[in-house]
Amino acid sequence: MSKTITLGEFIMDRQAAFPFVSGQLTRLLTDIGVASKIVNHQVNRAGLAGILGESGSVNIQDEAQQKLDVFADQTFMRILSVGGSVAGIGSEEQEDPILCGDEGKTGKYIVLIDPLDGSSNVDVNVSIGTIFSIQRRKTPMGEPLTEQDFLQAGTHQIASGYILYGSSTMLVYTTGTGVNGFTLDPAVGEFFLSHPAMTFPEKGRIYSVNDALLDKCSEPTRIFVEGCRQTRGARFRARYIGSLVADFHRNLIHGGIYLYPSLIKKPNGKLRLLYECAPLAFIAEQAGGMALDDDGRVMDRIPTELHQRSPYYVGNKNLVQAFMASQLAEKNPAMNTVPQREN
Repeated sequence: MSKTITLGEFIMDRQAAFPFVSGQLTRLLTDIGVASKIVNHQVNRAGLAGILGESGSVNIQDEAQQKLDVFADQTFMRILSVGGSVAGIGSEEQEDPILCGDEGKTGKYIVLIDPLDGSSNVDVNVSIGTIFSIQRRKTPMGEPLTEQDFLQAGTHQIASGYILYGSSTMLVYTTGTGVNGFTLDPAVGEFFLSHPAMTFPEKGRIYSVNDALLDKCSEPTRIFVEGCRQTRGARFRARYIGSLVADFHRNLIHGGIYLYPSLIKKPNGKLRLLYECAPLAFIAEQAGGMALDDDGRVMDRIPTELHQRSPYYVGNKNLVQAFMASQLAEKNPAMNTVPQREN
């Protein structure tokens, strides 16, 4: 791993490449790095610090909050709200947006964040993560924020990223000029550039889907997954962790597709558009991949509510396109929906 470029140095060096060059954005990205180090420290010592297990409360998604969920949410809120760069924060753990500064009248940016994705895996020591998205406010500086500041399409993102807390801790982000990954060196407490110019491999070999959902999803989705299974010996491998960040990161490194489909009783799927789908879609597209929902490109979707859910299919472009072909085959059975073997 190269230890010549720190995250802070990289952000400063790239600042001139931003068409909206801003010291506030540099500060914001730096603050995210600082908050992630604090969360990482608690994740690594969770079993010793007595913060494993459920907190006894539920979030707006009606999901049981883990103690680390609460800690991560409070940490990011505290650090991002005092940096002066952020006008408002939307968190998966909070029902309503949090206004920063002078009731949201100052600060250029809106942050949307899943503070601790995959937290149900904490007790069994499986990789978890943080997902974030940064957008510019729509209301003029000095005026109160409105709902529309938070409900912006993914195409309005100016940066997005994730932090993976695993065997090593990585921060991966994009500002629309490629994807770069940084690994935390715990000996010095710094993120160093370890994965420059990240892209999906040309061919993907992995499919990631919760097998327990297949009897509840559409027939075309089952057909696609069955096609992957039929060619598994020569090409495909099933890998599913249950932490979106970990599944996405593995597929970015090794090539593959992640699916969380629409379900018969949950046509909107499970994942949150603003906190999970759109941020990772930005990274996927910048890495040469593709991210779709049932109706098209995730980045084009205009949200109508803060905690909106969405079906999600993301990964190598050829695999996502093959999946969409399986959906179209329901109307045209003559279409070939089974992924092909490699020669």
